[in-house]
Amino acid sequence: MKRKIYDQLLQWKLKEKGSVALLIEGARRVGKSYIVELFAKNEYRSHILVNFAHISKEMQMVFDEYLNDIDTFLMFLQNVSGIKLYERESIIIFDEIQSYPKARQAIKHLVADGRFDYIETGSLVSINENTKDILLPSEERSLMMNPMDFEEFLWALGDDMTMPFIRQCFEKRMELGPMHRKVMTLFRQYLIVGGMPQAVLKFVETKNFQDVDIVKRDILSLYRKSISKYASGYKEKVASIFDQLPGELQKHEKRFKLSSISKAARYRTYETSFYWLQDAQITNMCYGVSEPQVGMRLKRDNKTFKCYMADTGLLISHSFDEKLIQGEELYQKLLLDKIEINSGMLVENIVAQMFVASGHKLYFFSSYSRENASDRMEIDFLIEKPSLTNAHNICPIEVKSGRNYTFSSLQKFRNKFDKQLATPYVIHYKDFKEEDGVVYLPIYMVPLL
Repeated sequence: MKRKIYDQLLQWKLKEKGSVALLIEGARRVGKSYIVELFAKNEYRSHILVNFAHISKEMQMVFDEYLNDIDTFLMFLQNVSGIKLYERESIIIFDEIQSYPKARQAIKHLVADGRFDYIETGSLVSINENTKDILLPSEERSLMMNPMDFEEFLWALGDDMTMPFIRQCFEKRMELGPMHRKVMTLFRQYLIVGGMPQAVLKFVETKNFQDVDIVKRDILSLYRKSISKYASGYKEKVASIFDQLPGELQKHEKRFKLSSISKAARYRTYETSFYWLQDAQITNMCYGVSEPQVGMRLKRDNKTFKCYMADTGLLISHSFDEKLIQGEELYQKLLLDKIEINSGMLVENIVAQMFVASGHKLYFFSSYSRENASDRMEIDFLIEKPSLTNAHNICPIEVKSGRNYTFSSLQKFRNKFDKQLATPYVIHYKDFKEEDGVVYLPIYMVPLL
């Protein structure tokens, strides 16, 4: 399946010419190995892929015995793999690099050798257990790979016309008109299936949501195994947060409250567990800020946050009892937007997912003054304009999942922070419109912000 990261790999090859290795990070089953091997096959004369999660005894010996002697290492690597390498025309791929950190440390000398290009792929690569005994190479550039976005999902369906049309309407600030309903149906399919390549492929092959659900549950099971294997010392805490995610997101106030896990739970004892889930790319963290200004990280409150799942399709399978979701009826209700749950949970999660895929950091604003009603407000997301000016740099984003909604928080926020705010947006299921200085954006246009 076509992925946008392929173009970034090609730019790296042409520009860097072997002077720096590339580390592709991302959640397990997000498609790292597939796209890197496809890139190697298409763009190089030959390639060797070493998967450290399933390495042979002979190949393991090559790395254990000869990694410190580059000439000998490369000679044995070619002979054991049975693949000839050509200087400046071949690439070596270290797949699942977190399983053999010493190979990551050796990248410094392999890059300096200059004969070949190197790409590493991995999940959990920044987890302490996978870095504590090695010197991380400065000759390594990290590139994050996210689940498939809406446009990539459409490509997988054989549709390369819909997103360019959406982009034209966004740039001209106009409605999609009769196309809106069709695009919303496609977007709901994307929301249900999610962006994990195996799930998307199964949907393309079968168009059956139950078959897709089985694939997603296999991925969730793999995540649980990763927690059990790698979250040493605090796996119970990580697992309890993971299990609680759907319940927290279904609440009207989606801030994660540790009291839902245990009345005695305190942030200082769970902080590392939240960071673990974020490093594993299982979750996307959204932090509260005290003021909407450029450099929102400086105003960030680490103890006030929302914890979204990195893939909304996985969130759906994670949210429902396995027996309940066996029936196709539930998915049909989701597709028709007639499910009796807080659909705001799914809509807000997919918006967060799309913002992350577009390169945004996630921030929100909340104020709960008891004395002054005008200070009680919550804004779902805040993003910076692409071009900063002396004022009016922050765009407030409100996400609405229902057909009827109010804007009291947005209005209060605009009144209080007028000089700091750029265009306010309401993300909804309806078509594009502008009214009273607010842009009402159909949800499928979020990636274009």
